[in-house]
Amino acid sequence: MAPVTPAHPMHPTAGLQEAPRTLDRREGPYGEVVLRQRGGSPEGPGTLAAPAVYEIIANGCFLMDTSDGRSERLLIDAALAELPAGRERPSVLIGGLGVGFSLARAAAEPRWGRIVVVEREAAVIDWHRDGPLSAVSAAALADPRTEIAHTDLIAHIRAGGDQHPFDALCLDIDNGPDWTVTEDNNSLYSPAGLAACHDLLTPGGVLAVWSAQPSSAFDEALRNAGFHGVRTEEITVVRGVPDVVHLARKGA
Repeated sequence: MAPVTPAHPMHPTAGLQEAPRTLDRREGPYGEVVLRQRGGSPEGPGTLAAPAVYEIIANGCFLMDTSDGRSERLLIDAALAELPAGRERPSVLIGGLGVGFSLARAAAEPRWGRIVVVEREAAVIDWHRDGPLSAVSAAALADPRTEIAHTDLIAHIRAGGDQHPFDALCLDIDNGPDWTVTEDNNSLYSPAGLAACHDLLTPGGVLAVWSAQPSSAFDEALRNAGFHGVRTEEITVVRGVPDVVHLARKGA
């Protein structure tokens, strides 16, 4: 098991002087997951509390935090904008609950119909239902359109979801196709994994995949899997290369 390491230099809280505080640490079937907090407490007498930033660490790898969320929101917005005009109440499957920004964005948009979030870590679901991350997701979880599926995303997709195709798949379970959290996740970006994503989409449906950096190899893999209109949208970050959302459409 890899030790928990400081936040990766590319993410916005890297370099902060305050050491993170561990709020919860659990060992699950996929390894260790940790919820950490920075800020949220006064630095000394008479000082104001710094805003709390929550971080999720998996097997020592920084996944995401609550410092920004623009690219996680873009994941949802870009998928909706890419759908064919006139599609009413499209359904969306969100792969990975994370810190909840993508779910909250989807639930805040009345044009979405069914919203299914697939999350394999029970701890992450608990942090949203009964923990600090409820500040991000409470309203979205209470939305009648929202469903939480506690299962592995890759197995769920390969099994055909719940046998109902989706208009959009918005996937954010890794730091990108080239930097997976666990080795098993590589199969999601393989020809077989992308074919399963393709099969789970309605005609004209959209696949959106979040990444901490662009991947021309993944763009090519999407084209080879039969997707059309492959492109990326970028979000500038404080340090390093931009976050990106890879976008691709299934043929009508």
